[in-house]
Amino acid sequence: MVFDPEFKKALQLLSDKEKDKLILRLLKHDLQLANRLRFELIDTDSVTDKREKIRDLIVRRVKSATENYYSAGYLLMDVRDISGQINEHVSVTKDKEGEISLNCLMLRNILELNNERIASEKQNKSYTLCIYIIARVFRILILIQKQHEDLHLEFKEDIEAIGKLIGKNHNLMKAAIHNGLDVNWLIEFDIPANIADIHKELRDNGFLR
Repeated sequence: MVFDPEFKKALQLLSDKEKDKLILRLLKHDLQLANRLRFELIDTDSVTDKREKIRDLIVRRVKSATENYYSAGYLLMDVRDISGQINEHVSVTKDKEGEISLNCLMLRNILELNNERIASEKQNKSYTLCIYIIARVFRILILIQKQHEDLHLEFKEDIEAIGKLIGKNHNLMKAAIHNGLDVNWLIEFDIPANIADIHKELRDNGFLR
């Protein structure tokens, strides 16, 4: 939403007391913004501290999901919930590097512990989970390309490992091939410079859904 100059001027003329009341009222309806302001203004944890806490959470949640595995569908619910925790962390801290490393950690752990189970599911039962994983891989690759080239190698080990795990899973490979993900991009750590354009074209043509 774009605020016109007249409205901005009217807000500036409000008293400090009125502004404080207005801010608190608005924050009650925007918990995400409230958490970000809390982090920026009073939280004693650094971005790195927050990232490490989420890393520990991911490891615990993936372990729990693995121990309580029932089906690919139930695992997908766990993965989506973990992804939500990562998204919230990024929204609060603006941790772009962490967004990549935390998503890599989630996918790598999920696949290392559950790859055989996912592969053993009937394709129609595992397809939605597989699509989610492939779509998340695309997002990670796009985010890496947005980083300075000097930082790319920090993610090489995880990306190669994820690629090899996908390559061992026939259900994931079918989903990858059908939805335009060349697993060699991961295994060889050779991300196309135009990966964002590739992703957009695939989405526009109805894939990755």
